[in-house]
Amino acid sequence: MKSRAIAVLFVLAACVVFVSPAWATKYVALGDSYSSGTGTRTYYDGTCQRSVYAYPYLLHNAHPSWTFVQAACSGAKTGDLINTQAPSLTSDTNWVSYTIGGNDAGFSSVITTCAYPSWASDCNGAIDKAQAYITNTLPGRLDLVNNTIKSRSPSARVIVLDYPRLFNGEDCNAGTWFSPSEETRLNQTADMIRSVEQAAATRAGANFLFRDVIPPFIGHAVCDGGSGSSTEWINGLSNPVGESYHPKITGHANGYYPVLHAVTG
Repeated sequence: MKSRAIAVLFVLAACVVFVSPAWATKYVALGDSYSSGTGTRTYYDGTCQRSVYAYPYLLHNAHPSWTFVQAACSGAKTGDLINTQAPSLTSDTNWVSYTIGGNDAGFSSVITTCAYPSWASDCNGAIDKAQAYITNTLPGRLDLVNNTIKSRSPSARVIVLDYPRLFNGEDCNAGTWFSPSEETRLNQTADMIRSVEQAAATRAGANFLFRDVIPPFIGHAVCDGGSGSSTEWINGLSNPVGESYHPKITGHANGYYPVLHAVTG
């Protein structure tokens, strides 16, 4: 009887050893300021501006038993993701999310250029340059990103997220001079990045899931409801300037997070 009990205990111990890892889930967040949480104004890591209000951390809160790695960093480009952030990926990673590409295309400097009066800047020239990069160079850079993720975490499901349209056709912020036509072109640039990222995710294979955040942000752009209103999910010109034109806490909670959570559960 004693030997039988020992045998049962051995079997149970073996189940714990060999079954438990199958239940473990690891989630790694990669990307730039839109994934780190720039714009939420509260950071636990000031260097990369990582925030507990960013959409990856909200997913972590929803699944506290998961292993969570926040590797996204403000200012990151595709090269930073590949060389600095990708080492966080391991063969047992189950979920990955990222936003990337906006900094490669120089979108921050484009916004800065277009914020000046037309007589003091060449907004259309800056947009043309960014759009040319998005069309001609960004697809290859995204393929490198996706191939790096696949090589390190071949079984992971990867959620590729884009960027919202920032503008609604009006400029209510003192200190900026965006014209309606410039806002339209800047929104079209976000649409171009969406198309390129969606195509790259399709090329990467079935484990790569592109999800579009543009629809939930419609009606919640800069100046929707007036500057600083609860309707506005994206910061306009801010102090400090680095917070400008990034999602607020509400943008992460109501824009990005529901899109992510709909996939991961």
